[in-house]
Amino acid sequence: MPKVKTHSGAKKRFKKVGNGLIKAARPFRRHLLTKKSAKRKRNLRTDLYIAKCDINHIAPLLPY
Repeated sequence: MPKVKTHSGAKKRFKKVGNGLIKAARPFRRHLLTKKSAKRKRNLRTDLYIAKCDINHIAPLLPY
């Protein structure tokens, strides 16, 4: 069986977790943070897991 290449864009954005879920960075956390409230920025610190219906699209991009 030949090797399958990992999608280079996906490997920068997603990480597989032990229980089968895929973890991603939250959007809206990079810049323009002064106008966002502390509560909003605090909630952006929490982990973001890809929905189960979307895992089928991302999983083939991360074969290993």
